[in-house]
Amino acid sequence: MGLRSGALVQDSVARFLHRRSENALPGWVFVLPSLVLVALIGLPLVALVWRSLDRDFFTYVLAPGSLEALKLSLLTSGISVVLALLTGTPLGYILARSDFPGRTLVDLLVDLPVVLPPTVAGIALLMAFGRQGLVGVWLNALGLTIPFTTVAVVMAQTFVAAPFLVRSARIGFAAIEAQQPEAARLEGANEWQVFRHVMFPLAGRAVLTGVILAWTRALGEFGATLLFAGNLEGKTQTMPLAIYIGFEQNTHIAVVLSVMLLLVSLVGLALLRKFEAQAHT
Repeated sequence: MGLRSGALVQDSVARFLHRRSENALPGWVFVLPSLVLVALIGLPLVALVWRSLDRDFFTYVLAPGSLEALKLSLLTSGISVVLALLTGTPLGYILARSDFPGRTLVDLLVDLPVVLPPTVAGIALLMAFGRQGLVGVWLNALGLTIPFTTVAVVMAQTFVAAPFLVRSARIGFAAIEAQQPEAARLEGANEWQVFRHVMFPLAGRAVLTGVILAWTRALGEFGATLLFAGNLEGKTQTMPLAIYIGFEQNTHIAVVLSVMLLLVSLVGLALLRKFEAQAHT
C-alpha cells in the first residue's frame, strides 16, 4: 500500500513539473525578439491613444462629419459582410468538398485580393465597372452608374474582405469527416439538407470567424474605396477616408478618428477571440 501511495505521489509531482515546464517561458533567445515585435506593434498604438486624450477629444468624436463617416462605415461594412456570407459560404463549401476542373484556378483567384495592393484592387474595379469599363459600358447604357456611389463602397469592401470569409469557411468545411455527411445521405437527406443540418452547424464557428475577419477588413478598407468610390462626404467617405482628409487638415482630428476606428476594431477582435476560445472548450 505504501509503495502504491509513493508511486501516486511521484506521478503527481511529475505531472506538476511537466505542466510547469510547458507553461514556463522559453529562453531569452525567443523572448527578446518577441519583445521587439510586441513593442513595435504596441508602442505606436499606445502613442496614438495617448495623443488623442485631451479636452477636444469628444468635440471631434461627436462632430457631424465624424459620426456620418462612422455610420457609413458600419453600414457599408455590414452589407459587405452579408454579401460575403451569402456568396462566400457556398463557394467555401464547394472548394472544400468538391473536385472539379479549374478548382485550383478558382482557389487562386479567390485568394488573390488578399495579397493585391488595395490601389490595384481599386483600379481593377474601375476598369471593370467604370463608365468605360468592361461591364460598366453596358451598365451605363442602362442608366446605371456605380463608381463614386455608396454601392461602389460596398463593392470595394466586398472585393477585399470576402476572401477572408471564403478561406475560413473552406477550412471549416474541409475539417469535417466524410462519414458524417454520408450518414445523412444514407438516411435520405438531399444535398441541401446535408448542408443545412450537418455541414453548416459543424463548420459554423469557422464561418463566424470568417465573418468577423471580413468585417474588420471591410471596416478598414481605404485604397480600393478611394479609387473606385471617391471621397464624397456623407456618400462615400468612410472612416479611413475621413482620417486621411483629417490628417491633411488637422493632425489631431486624424488621431481622434483613428482611435475611434481602433476601438471599433478592438470590439471585433475581442468577439473573434471569444468565439475561438469557445471553439476550444
